[in-house]
Amino acid sequence: MSFFQTLLRPDREDDPDRGQVVHAANLLQVGEFQLLQLAFADWHGREMTQEEQSLHFDAFFLHGQTPSYLRHYARRIIAEEAAGTLEAGASQFHRYDNDYFRSRLPDGMRKFLVAVTLVVGFVGGSIAMASYTVKQTGACIDTTPPCFTKAELPDSD
Repeated sequence: MSFFQTLLRPDREDDPDRGQVVHAANLLQVGEFQLLQLAFADWHGREMTQEEQSLHFDAFFLHGQTPSYLRHYARRIIAEEAAGTLEAGASQFHRYDNDYFRSRLPDGMRKFLVAVTLVVGFVGGSIAMASYTVKQTGACIDTTPPCFTKAELPDSD
């Protein structure tokens, strides 16, 4: 596929096996290499060694050779999605993600909670400081600034 064809149709794939792998990876919201790792572990019952990672990476990504276990795994994922039984967010599919379970709050919600915490902390700190000041110097005679205590004003009696 030429560069311009890829720009015009990025979802188009010449190799149907690779197209299925890309589709399955998109369904699970993982990368293609992560899908390769998942398929290998599912097929062989163990994790890939560093040498196997390099070997399979080169074969799949550089030479376009789709391993049979990856093809089988991708077809199974697509079939589960078609049957409505696929749980794409399951932890078994995201065990290689570093930050998948780190934060479940949406970014906007997290920012809102930080802002509310800061405002509550500022208001609470201000009230605590005002209370401390009143205990040290005495109560103000008026509610508006400037704050004068009875000791600071001369007696008008």
